[in-house]
Amino acid sequence: MEINGIKTIPNFIVFEGGDGSGTTTQLSMLSNRIKNHNQQKKIKFFSTFEPTEGHIGKIIRQALKKEISIDSKTLAMLFAADRNEHLYGLEGIICRVNKGELVICDRYVFSSLVYQGIECGDELPQILNSGFGIPELTIFLDIDPNIAIERMKERSSLEIYEYLDFQEKVREKYRNLIKIYQNQKAGILTIDASKNVEKIADQIWSVVSQMPILKV
Repeated sequence: MEINGIKTIPNFIVFEGGDGSGTTTQLSMLSNRIKNHNQQKKIKFFSTFEPTEGHIGKIIRQALKKEISIDSKTLAMLFAADRNEHLYGLEGIICRVNKGELVICDRYVFSSLVYQGIECGDELPQILNSGFGIPELTIFLDIDPNIAIERMKERSSLEIYEYLDFQEKVREKYRNLIKIYQNQKAGILTIDASKNVEKIADQIWSVVSQMPILKV
């Protein structure tokens, strides 16, 4: 399947959403559920995240934590470089799905189109990410930024994007982007992320468990 000439990456699931929406929590819960499911099915799967723990990803994380200062356009380029290595590097996403593995990722292209789109305009992130494949399933955790900010108050420190005004822009941009891709028949599941985490996990599993790789 292709959308605007970009191929869908099979057996690839991505969690997207604003800060405080619970993407990391739900990725962990889904991974555990697949492990339990795998006691019978024995399907290989791999959970990962962006920015990665690679050399480029570490630079990005330093910038997000305000440890170093990087121009917004440079940061957009770094995100794309990190993603390219994540996809095509040794034992990367493409290698794994081609071997029949299921890959689950916390953040991917939509994050760059949203966050870097706000920071430096839409054109550069769109160009940098135009050649990357689309996940078979994107799970968008939609949350009121006010609720997300309350959740983040428990954190020991905040990153550069974790404040209310910016997160309001993030939500609006995500919602607009999701509409565009849904209209183009991309596989997208939108969930109210303000719900109980267990109920969210159940809703996610009800869809993920129907993917062909998990029904083998």
